[in-house]
Amino acid sequence: MEKPETIVNGAYPNRPLVAVGAVVFKEDRVLLVLRAKPPAENHWTIPGGSVELGETLQEAAEREIREETGLIIQAGEPVYTFDVIERDSKGEILFHYVIVDLAADYVSGELRPGDDATDVCWASFRDVESLKVSAATRKLLKECYNSWQAGLHLPAP
Repeated sequence: MEKPETIVNGAYPNRPLVAVGAVVFKEDRVLLVLRAKPPAENHWTIPGGSVELGETLQEAAEREIREETGLIIQAGEPVYTFDVIERDSKGEILFHYVIVDLAADYVSGELRPGDDATDVCWASFRDVESLKVSAATRKLLKECYNSWQAGLHLPAP
């Protein structure tokens, strides 16, 4: 069997790529990163990234959050799955990710942007309303964490 070619930075893949995100709350605020690279460049999103060969979804989420934010988390079960498919001006597939967002618990660490993040923050619901948040992140928070948006104390997936 022929080995698939390497995909650089997720651009122009020859197959969909699997990625994870971690939905982490602390003191009624959700963890967000400001993306430095496409897709979602210059948008606030749930932190995460590509799953590496041999990693479970939880291991990938824990590694990605550590790399992007400096935080240690404990990843749980999937709460939301969606596709990101972007085409270039010629109609070619520029990006195709299948993203699985997991519920996660904050364990320790201090926020610091790293890896693919320009900035990182703990955002309140009001912050999310005013920040340039990706459509996928807004949809996730609305569909899975509506109690948080309603101002109730604990988010419930």
